[in-house]
Amino acid sequence: MRTLRIAAAAEAATLLVLLANLALVHAQPVTSLGGPLHGTAYLVAIATTWHAADEGARGAVWRALIPGVGGLLALRRLQRRSPAAEPAPSDHTMRTP
Repeated sequence: MRTLRIAAAAEAATLLVLLANLALVHAQPVTSLGGPLHGTAYLVAIATTWHAADEGARGAVWRALIPGVGGLLALRRLQRRSPAAEPAPSDHTMRTP
């Protein structure tokens, strides 16, 4: 999950940098560096999601395929299905006096 967190953050951040560059300055070095970084982060997010998803979480893989934010959506989906993300059952029961 740590790899997916890093890849998802890199995917979203590089997309923002590329869009800002497109809207503001059109600097070729930013595009030349940001494009491959974004593509690599996108592919790592897909591969990591594919590896981490069990049969019940195949929806996470489909979410990972969305360019730009797919890694974040897949991470959110996997965290919801993770047993560690669920709260432990409480031992507090209602007692009657």
